[in-house]
Order: sequence, then structure tokens, then C-alpha cells
Amino acid sequence: MSQLSQPVKPRALRPGDSVRVVSLSSPVDEHRLSRGREELSRLGYEPLLDLPAVLLRQGFFAGAPVQRLDALCKALAEPDSRAVICSRGGYGAGYLLEMMDRIPQPPEPKIFAGYSDCTLLHAFFWRTFRWVTFYAPMIASGFDAGADAPKGYDRASLLRALTESQRGWTLDLRAESLVPGTAEGVLLGGCLTLLQSLLGTPWALDASGAILILEDLSMKPYQVDRALTHLRHAGQFRDVRAIVLGDFPGCEAAPGGDSTREVARRVLGGLGIPVVWGAAIGHTDRPMLTLPLGVRARLSAPADRGPQLEILEPACAP
Repeated sequence: MSQLSQPVKPRALRPGDSVRVVSLSSPVDEHRLSRGREELSRLGYEPLLDLPAVLLRQGFFAGAPVQRLDALCKALAEPDSRAVICSRGGYGAGYLLEMMDRIPQPPEPKIFAGYSDCTLLHAFFWRTFRWVTFYAPMIASGFDAGADAPKGYDRASLLRALTESQRGWTLDLRAESLVPGTAEGVLLGGCLTLLQSLLGTPWALDASGAILILEDLSMKPYQVDRALTHLRHAGQFRDVRAIVLGDFPGCEAAPGGDSTREVARRVLGGLGIPVVWGAAIGHTDRPMLTLPLGVRARLSAPADRGPQLEILEPACAP
């Protein structure tokens, strides 16, 4: 499917709408799930949870692959919910990819939100259906900590992304311009190591013409270097318009060693495109920004002030 084909947008979330919560990766902590569920209710939405299925545990998975796929299929097909939000990330969504051909294209897209391990599903929905999806906080990994709180979520960007159907908006990335410049493209990406794991598979992300977001956590700087270099060697940065990096918590340098920021400058600085470092996206200790994937955006990364990302179109349909 052509990168230039039109994105397919879900309907905007309205006050009182029901939101299905699913566990597609690792098992979720029940107390964090409960706090996140309460926060979703405070925002004016009705959480739908299939208990005890959402709390299943099978080793380090939230149930067997077929159970998790079944939960996703039902969530996408049910008429009673308007959005599907993952309970948490962790590990395990990759097991669903080889079975995703069992999913018939739904009659209309739904809001699908999550980050981290959900990167694999974002890539699948974009490649297969051209769905706009949302790199966003999850119920027990963001919502549970609260709005505008450390390790919580940015309330304004979440609501603009999920409810706006008329116009775009502008985000302060709370970052710095590592390589200044401006660029326009389709916003795509996610967790660095998950995107790396898709290389050589049928679900690898085509980032041509994209403003590419990359973030991760708890990696040593040399591991970030290896992953970025792998993507560069594999041609993943060919025709990428700009790169927005997260703040990579837990990736501190050893004494006397290169920092992750220095790694990013070395590996990406020669690409001839704008590069932003330290955005409050994905794994971050700050309130997480919500980014719509699959929509047109314009990055402004001046040398003398913080970069901004202008979302050029609404992410949702009326």
C-alpha cells in the first residue's frame, strides 16, 4: 500500500463513550489497573473490562496468544465501545502478529491507544489498514499515576488527540533541538527496540516520508547506538523527514562514557534532517504526551528555543 494513501481515521471519543480495556502483552497489576480505570471514569468515559480475562497470567504473558488475540478481535468488533486502550505494555504482542490475518478488516476503525510493546500493533494497523492510532498512555501505565503528574499523562494532548475532529493543534515537545531545522511528514514510529525487531519481517515499518518518533528505556548507551546503527544500515532512515527522540530514562552513561544524547548526535546528526532530543513521549518520567500516528505533522526545531510539533489535521473523524 502506498505511503501516500489516505489514512483511515476513527470516530472521535465523546463524553460518556465506552472504552474497552485489553491486556495484550504482559500481565497487569490489579491495583494499578483499578487506579487507571478510576482515572478514565474521571475523564468522563465508561471503562469496559472483561474480568477476569484482563487479569490473566501465563508466565510473563497476559494469557495465551490465542486468548489475547481473541480479546483484541472482540474489542475491535463490539458495537458498545468506541475506543480500545491497552492495560499495559511489557512483552508479548509480537506473538499476535503471525495470527493477525485472522482479523477481518473491521467495518470502521476504532481508536487504538498504547505505547511500548503496542508499537508492534501500531505498525500492523498502519501497514494493513492504514489506521490512525495513538501512541498514548495506558490504563495501568500512565492513567494510574494521574493527569499531569510524574509518570502520568498529559491531559491536554490526550483529549485533543482523541476528541478533536475539526482541526489540528500544536504540541510543545518539552525537548531540545539536537539538529535544528523544519520538516513536514506523516507521524510514525514508537519504541526503538520494537521497531528494530520488525526488520526483516512482513510487518516492518516503512518510514519513508515520515517524521519518525523513537523512544525506549533502560538501555545502555552502546545498546542505543547499536539499535540506531542497525536501523540506519537497514535503510530505515532513508527519506525520513525528521526524527523525534524521547528522553530514554534509565539509559545513563557509565563514568567517562558517551551519553545516549551523544550517541544520538553521532549516529543521526549526519542524516541532514532535523533531530529532536528528549521529548516527553512513551517511556518518560514526565507526563506523557499523546501522539496520533498516521497523520500529517510539521516539526519546527529552532536552535534558540524548544521544538514544537504541529499536527496538521484532526486525528479523528466526527
